[in-house]
Amino acid sequence: MGMIWQFIHSKIQQNIDVYLITVAETQGSSPGKVGFKMAVAADGSLYGSIGGGVMEFNLVEMARKNLAQGNKQNFLKRQVHSHDAAEDKSGMICSGEQTQIFSLFSKADSELLAKVIELESENRPGKIVLSSSGAEVYEGESHIGIKGIEFQKSDSSFRYSEPLGVKETVYIFGAGHISVPLSQILGLLDFRVELFDNRQGLTTFEGNTWAHKKQIVDYKQVSHLLPGNNRSYVVIMTFGHKFDEIVLKQLIGKPLKYIGMIGSKSKVKTIFESLIAEGYGKENVERVCSPIGLPIGGQTPAEIAVSIAAQIVEWRNKR
Repeated sequence: MGMIWQFIHSKIQQNIDVYLITVAETQGSSPGKVGFKMAVAADGSLYGSIGGGVMEFNLVEMARKNLAQGNKQNFLKRQVHSHDAAEDKSGMICSGEQTQIFSLFSKADSELLAKVIELESENRPGKIVLSSSGAEVYEGESHIGIKGIEFQKSDSSFRYSEPLGVKETVYIFGAGHISVPLSQILGLLDFRVELFDNRQGLTTFEGNTWAHKKQIVDYKQVSHLLPGNNRSYVVIMTFGHKFDEIVLKQLIGKPLKYIGMIGSKSKVKTIFESLIAEGYGKENVERVCSPIGLPIGGQTPAEIAVSIAAQIVEWRNKR
């Protein structure tokens, strides 16, 4: 959600107040999930989504009305997705419910939002707290906690905290033509993207404005470039199968969320057989998604990028 903070910061720098609507709690079947966000600016512009449909429309109109009337309150709004609800009907019928936080941001919050953007862009750990009294930001691993997002409420107050700077990151090895649309798509899907190549002066590397970090590296020494955890995803698509294998050997044993490698079935078969012959565990080899991407029949760089991004989302959501 890094872009939403930039949207809010840009607006308040222009003295345009913004309501940030955050889904803080859900029950049952609900279109919005905890952490979904939408920004509603006093000039009418919007960014993000909290689930769509008539519910989202009504909450946006509520935010716009409050902004037009100069309402400076931070508050909760519950929505029940049922025709039978006695109150707080959302207009939807999916039978669940969700609670939103309405947090007002103005120019007085410029420094706070700049800090949020800094932590997010540099992937440094911290957290943001949204409460009935306003917003706060904290920096450091000690503030994150083991539960991730936390929400407490009472009749008179609420407190929502969400980690910052611990974004799921896709590490792309190989900055060829596919890397450009893939970086763009992954950014839209709220991934951080780090791009590596061993070639100097590569136009698709230099011209990639979507990657959060770019670095020229020696493919024989890449293991230290990424942590092994369930927030790390790897895409291997260098310009030669030998480099693909060199990179894969260094990363295949790491406890990554996802690892995929581009290539034909014959190339993949050869590399996998070589790895197993050299003593790499069969279980680790078989978890490599290769040929990479979902089989959507794509041929162009953009189509292949879509198939890779779709597979990464599949692993993020279902596995």
